[in-house]
Amino acid sequence: MRGAAVRIEHLTKIYPDGTRALHDITLNVAPGEFLVIIGLSGSGKSTLMRCINRLIEPTSGKVFVDDVEITALPPEGLRRARRQIGMIFQQFNLVKRASVLTNVLSGRLGYLPPAWALWGYFPRELREEAVRHLQTVGIPEKAHTRADQLSGGQQQRVGIARALMQDPKLILADEPVASLDPATSHSVLKYIEDLNRREGITVLCSLHFLSLARRYGTRVVALKAGQIVFDGLPREIDEHRFKEIYGEEAVEVEIA
Repeated sequence: MRGAAVRIEHLTKIYPDGTRALHDITLNVAPGEFLVIIGLSGSGKSTLMRCINRLIEPTSGKVFVDDVEITALPPEGLRRARRQIGMIFQQFNLVKRASVLTNVLSGRLGYLPPAWALWGYFPRELREEAVRHLQTVGIPEKAHTRADQLSGGQQQRVGIARALMQDPKLILADEPVASLDPATSHSVLKYIEDLNRREGITVLCSLHFLSLARRYGTRVVALKAGQIVFDGLPREIDEHRFKEIYGEEAVEVEIA
């Protein structure tokens, strides 16, 4: 199994305005798991995901990926560690005026000499690899299309291909289908699931809908007000636990 193990110890994040987004989070993720994080908007899901690779600096606590303490790394060490942590964003985070191929190749920048990155030079073998990843997500014919000419689902597939260019052991998918319709949501999550099962890549994926968590997660963690209120198998979330996580007035919505 080539996936990364993740260990989070007493992680807390307090924003400058006093908002406590995370409170004493302790969590272990085994190599090759597909862990889904659920909870209401504002529960801390995105903050947790971004603290793992230090896109957000935690206030206190520790994060380890394969026994490397990410939270203690200096800038150059963090840059190296991030090579194996692929990030898939809710809003795609593509360079809209650049081609699909260029956006995918940007996933490899952490491995390239700075001068190559500055001039946008990518060797032929990397370009061929980028096309293979576009084949993996089903859009090789879009390689030379501008990113802003794609549909939302296609843009998210580019985001997955970009993450694959890093040859990651860990993928952090932060609300990857929040901007997509139900059918496209399943299409995107199936690609991520396939990577998890075929390549053994560890996946942490935050989602709004419990039905998606049940379908794709091997394990579910629920956050509420920055704290873990559930950690277990998807099938263990019954109506009572659903109300605990989402509130007494919440109604479960199925994404068919």
